[in-house]
Amino acid sequence: MECNYFGECGACCVYENGYEAQLSEKLELNRKRFEPFYSDAILVFKSPQAHYRSRSEFKVWHVEEEIFYAMNHIEHKGVVLIDVCSQVNEHIGALMPKLFDSIREEGIGFKLFGADFLSSSEGEIVVSLLYHRRLDEKWQEAATKIAKKLGIYIIGRSRKQKLIIGQDFITEELTINGERFKFNHIENSFTQPNPRVNEQMIAWALKNFSNIEGDLLELYCGAGNFTIPFAKHFTKVLATEISKSSINAAKENMLLNSVENIEFVRMSVEEFVQALDGVREFSRMKSIDVATYNINSIFVDPPRSGMDEASCEFASRYEHILYISCNPETLARDLELLSKTHDVVEMALFDQFPYTHHVEMGVKLTKKGLV
Repeated sequence: MECNYFGECGACCVYENGYEAQLSEKLELNRKRFEPFYSDAILVFKSPQAHYRSRSEFKVWHVEEEIFYAMNHIEHKGVVLIDVCSQVNEHIGALMPKLFDSIREEGIGFKLFGADFLSSSEGEIVVSLLYHRRLDEKWQEAATKIAKKLGIYIIGRSRKQKLIIGQDFITEELTINGERFKFNHIENSFTQPNPRVNEQMIAWALKNFSNIEGDLLELYCGAGNFTIPFAKHFTKVLATEISKSSINAAKENMLLNSVENIEFVRMSVEEFVQALDGVREFSRMKSIDVATYNINSIFVDPPRSGMDEASCEFASRYEHILYISCNPETLARDLELLSKTHDVVEMALFDQFPYTHHVEMGVKLTKKGLV
């Protein structure tokens, strides 16, 4: 990837000697980190070397009467003013200068402090414009004109205010093992930022469940990124997520893909364990007969904080555990607990965030003594 801002912009901090060098550095770091649990080769799944992000956030910086995109400086508290970004996909990259030209023409740059982009692989885009002022009808008229001119959707956000011009989501299509899946990605909610690596993560997860039958339990299911493809393999899937907006999106995505064998439940992991163990009753579980499920596999994709001790103990009840982690440090901590009952039989590194120290890790664990 070529970038005029290497060494200044904090978005990329590992770039010397190119893509392969930064990937080798990350692989070696994590090979050593997970040596106590796994000694075989870690599978590596590469990212496109440029234009890999479908979701990005930029500061908006004002210099006198002019506005610029800005990113944090790599070394100090200041910012770097930019006009292009090699991380974002081609659709976002092409839109960035046109959007600011239109904002200047329509005069709606006052008190604008952020611009967030969410794009599909086909170029459907939602732009969120963030303001330190209340937005009025004049802003709506100008934003509507810009949205129509550029063929995009615009969300105006200020304190306790969200104005939608068009819609607040895009529809992404992922190809997994030759099969296409559709997902509605909602503005201001979590989505995987690198769709090509995301496809590889889902395919890897499916491969590791390929010889396992029965039903699946999934924790931290989000909007169904993994759940929907899993449903094609398992008889039934029971999936939990604490975010109300994510659960609503997951149910929409289930319909979008004509899938009927998933039950989505809005509960925290702690609540779900209490419900399964009969400690507490929850109205959200009344329509679900857990006794009818034949679950011997669990899939988890927790936030950066990882799983807590109780969640690890709960997961260890099942014969097969598949764990996707966006934070290798908390994954290593959790493996200290999970490895007491399970063996790590496969590990994978997904280069979701090139030119940074961040990676996603995948781990397959099988109950000790299980043939």
